[in-house]
Amino acid sequence: MTAATLAVALTAPPYAILTYTVPDGFAPEDFPVGLCLLVPVAGMLRAGVVWEVGVTPPEGVRLRPVLWPLERRPACDAGYLELVKNLASRHMAEPGRILGTLLPRGMRTAQVVFEVTESGLPRRMAAKALSRLAPAARAGLVAAWRKGAMGCRLAEEAADPLCALSADPPWPVRPGAARQIAVLDALCDAGPMPLSDLKKKIGPDTLTVLRRLVGLDLVRLDDGAAPADCVVRPTEPGGRDTSLAAMPPLTAAQAAALESLAPVFDAPDGAARLVFGVTGSGKTRLYMELAAKALARGRRVLLLAPEVALAARLHRAAAGAFPGCPPLLYHGYQPPAAREHAFRRCGGDDAPLLVVGTRSALFLPLRDIGLIVLDEEHDGAFKQEDRLPYQAKEVAFFRAGRAGALLVLGSATPDVKTFHAAREGHVPMVRLPSRIGGGGMPAIELVDMRGAPKLTSVAGQRETGDRVGVLTDSAAAALAETVADGDQAMILLNRRGYAPLLFCLDCEAPVRCPHCDLSLTYHKDRERLVCHYCGHSRPHPAPCPVCGGASFLPMGVGAEMLEEQLAGVLPAGTEVARLDKDIARRPERAEAILADFASGRAQVLVGTQMLSKGHHFPDVTLVIAADADLGRNLPDYRASERTFQLLTQLAGRAGRGDRPGRVLIQTRMPDDPFFQFVVRGDFEGFFELELSRRKRLCYPPFTRLGLARLSFPREWEAGFAAVAAVGEAMRQAATPLGVRVLGPAPAPLALVAGRRRFHCLLKSPDWPCVRRVFAAGRKVLAGAVKMRFTLDLDPVDML
Repeated sequence: MTAATLAVALTAPPYAILTYTVPDGFAPEDFPVGLCLLVPVAGMLRAGVVWEVGVTPPEGVRLRPVLWPLERRPACDAGYLELVKNLASRHMAEPGRILGTLLPRGMRTAQVVFEVTESGLPRRMAAKALSRLAPAARAGLVAAWRKGAMGCRLAEEAADPLCALSADPPWPVRPGAARQIAVLDALCDAGPMPLSDLKKKIGPDTLTVLRRLVGLDLVRLDDGAAPADCVVRPTEPGGRDTSLAAMPPLTAAQAAALESLAPVFDAPDGAARLVFGVTGSGKTRLYMELAAKALARGRRVLLLAPEVALAARLHRAAAGAFPGCPPLLYHGYQPPAAREHAFRRCGGDDAPLLVVGTRSALFLPLRDIGLIVLDEEHDGAFKQEDRLPYQAKEVAFFRAGRAGALLVLGSATPDVKTFHAAREGHVPMVRLPSRIGGGGMPAIELVDMRGAPKLTSVAGQRETGDRVGVLTDSAAAALAETVADGDQAMILLNRRGYAPLLFCLDCEAPVRCPHCDLSLTYHKDRERLVCHYCGHSRPHPAPCPVCGGASFLPMGVGAEMLEEQLAGVLPAGTEVARLDKDIARRPERAEAILADFASGRAQVLVGTQMLSKGHHFPDVTLVIAADADLGRNLPDYRASERTFQLLTQLAGRAGRGDRPGRVLIQTRMPDDPFFQFVVRGDFEGFFELELSRRKRLCYPPFTRLGLARLSFPREWEAGFAAVAAVGEAMRQAATPLGVRVLGPAPAPLALVAGRRRFHCLLKSPDWPCVRRVFAAGRKVLAGAVKMRFTLDLDPVDML
């Protein structure tokens, strides 16, 4: 064993951990654990991370030296590599593969350029050119590197700017401009994305098309050279002081909660607490007080929200509360260079720092974390399903435990598993039982949709003949009264697009996606039919793909249609706005809509479940759930829980100001006991009922649940036999381990993107047994490149 030998985890294929020596001119201490560097691999250069120092070299193998470091001080320390090791174990993957997912592009690529400012030395060298220098010549550059006269940056050809829409649909492009439409559709469906990802979708000539769209002001390319998106923005119009010192005194409940949480900061192994507070009870203020205590201790703070719009709101609150400590904002819609800037800043020093972001901010290399907050902890957006599946709460528990930090999970409707853990004493709970200011919770009423007359004219002033088929007359009358009084209203319809189905009157069949067993959704503003699962789209109007007919009937109502219909029947001058996933793909557009509504410029806000999350609008006195039955009967054991959370959170948007709130919930099942819990706002009553059902059916929290997903091309007939073989192998492995295997069976969405999909549920007393059963199935598929086989631990998406 020698200090001059390094184990390096490669962050690109083959993702192995290889052993190298320290190069000439450098000392072992120049290569601490966590340092990013370049190494030679089979005649190529790869980026890697120092995994271990002073390893025993393999016998009989001549070790090669590292080429060059990519940073002087590691952004990732040994604690961060412990997180990587934990994730690698969970996912049965190589540590390098995990690092390749977590690290910014500039820290995991060999496409870098070295620049030297010292006279007498080469001014600029690509990584390949540096590798061709003689060892003695490279050693001569070490002094320049150490004193900062030599640095590296991403090569121009490796730059990966963020592509994003600059305008909402409809877009002024020719119908025949197929490539331009394909780019616009891709950005509208997926939101901002790096150029490299867009090229994979569109093709090699993507940049030419993008430049044309940039010239039309429809798309922007952001290289993120200036980290403006990461720093503080103006918080309050008129410069109002919103610092903690200027805030009103804490309520008795807030003060009691703070008093019970403050001592936990000193727990050496960290601690977790559930803050169970009704909507409007001041949870955000409590987070800021806790953050102040952590910052005063010289520690770092991480505040997480489930969506970008909520993270931006939390960021503004933190910026106002701590004017002397500007918080950092971090989320996946920022340019890659801006995210890399944030990553390096977090790992660059140990100064107190407050970071606000979405779930991915959990993987910033923050040292000495004192506080982690997950606001709206129940939200499904804290679970990532693709690339590197993870549950943010589990990662937060791990990081808090390793750092000795306080983890706060906040919600008015906690996840059933979280609340069960609190009731069992595993995650102690503090309560905020009432709203700030003494205001009561809004009155909630059920409206029976069965046979109820539907809205013809909201205002009663203009008989247009239009019908808003999703609103009953009683809901319409309440909306008219609210608008006439000058108050604001919110209407939830949890269905995107204009109409969920377009029916051909000639062949009497819905227009379906050619790649999925699903109907296409009509988006009128885009003049297209879109598949919400594979992204396929086709123009509309266009002939029916089955019979060539041209007569169609939109069936069902989406949020886009509801917005249009309300604008046609409300009194002239009433501004109606919409907020849904389609609009939120442009974060600045979503923020503008919320700002318009907050200022009163829009009086009615229509949207999907995004309306229910964390927004504070004091002038909203009416909230309508247009169809509360949507989502109740999905093939998902969490369906009732999610619907209860959605409706309760939505109801919490009403009556947050001086005037009382009113909530109307339209349903076809008003006698269902479920809705009585909603009307009473009785989370604990619902929890007891839901817990008894899950115990009876052996679902979490009474078991560990894994979802094994299999898929193969629909034309591959051998896929069915392969699925059966995997199922048999998993059942044989499961029996001695006490694991129940349900399936494989066709997934609820059995055909998506041209691939047949099968699900297999694994119910187990612990996670290691789930992984062992999955591993047994994976062995059967060795060499079956057409089959995709993945494991999702504690799945959120069961479709």
